[in-house]
Amino acid sequence: MGAMLGNGNGRRRLVADINVTPLVDVMLVLLIIFMVTAPMMTQGVDVDLPETTAKPLPQKEKPVTITVTSKGVIFIDKIKGDRDLLRQQLSTLAANDKDRPIFLKADRKVPYGLVVEVMADIKDSGFDKLGMITQPPEER
Repeated sequence: MGAMLGNGNGRRRLVADINVTPLVDVMLVLLIIFMVTAPMMTQGVDVDLPETTAKPLPQKEKPVTITVTSKGVIFIDKIKGDRDLLRQQLSTLAANDKDRPIFLKADRKVPYGLVVEVMADIKDSGFDKLGMITQPPEER
C-alpha cells in the first residue's frame, strides 16, 4: 500500500508529508503573470511630481491665506466673501506687492472646479507664488 506503512506489529500509520508540487505550480503561474503585467504597470501618464521639503520655507512677509469651506464659502484671511470680493482684494494686494505668497486651503469636499476657478482668479490677479495647504495622512 502506497500511503500506508507497516511497522511490523500489524499497525499502519499515515505518512504526514506535504505535497509541495501544487504549491510550486501555483507560484510559477503567479510569477509568470507578474512578469507579464509588470511592464504594463510602468506605462502610464507621465507626470512630473513636485518635490517637497521637510522643513517649512522661511517667509519674509506674512502670506495671504484663502480658505474655501465645504459649502463653497470663500474667506480671505478671516474675511468672509465670494469670488468677486476675492478678485477685488487680490487686485488691490497685487498693486502693492505681487511677490507676496498666497496660500490656498480648500476642504476636501469642495468640487474640483471651484478650486481651479479660485486658483485661476489668484493667477489672473498677478500672483505667482501660490501654495496649497494640506495635512499629512494620519498614521494608522
